[in-house]
Amino acid sequence: MTQSKPIARSRAEGKIAEIQRTITAMQYLSSGTLLKRTKVCGNPGCRCAHDPAARHGPYYEWSYLKGGRLHHRSLTPGQAELMRHAIANYRKTKRLLRAWEVQTQKLIELNAPE
Repeated sequence: MTQSKPIARSRAEGKIAEIQRTITAMQYLSSGTLLKRTKVCGNPGCRCAHDPAARHGPYYEWSYLKGGRLHHRSLTPGQAELMRHAIANYRKTKRLLRAWEVQTQKLIELNAPE
């Protein structure tokens, strides 16, 4: 075994350990999309009917897939902030899992017989 294989193995294992620590530190995790919306109420006498800046809101809406169907849910501003973090963590986790897969493949290749 050459000297570079143990170094490469150590690097890959270190990267995997860092990925595991990062994922473990996440508290909230959710897929979906978060929208911040303003709405027109439909009352012709209301300011929102004539002035886009006077629309009602903001209202927060979380859209997600469940059982192959798209669902929507209204959230409070506090829930929306938590959901924003959860969605960001979900996307980061997906990137980290792809990186973990690459490092795992490297380790498998390093363990292959010469």
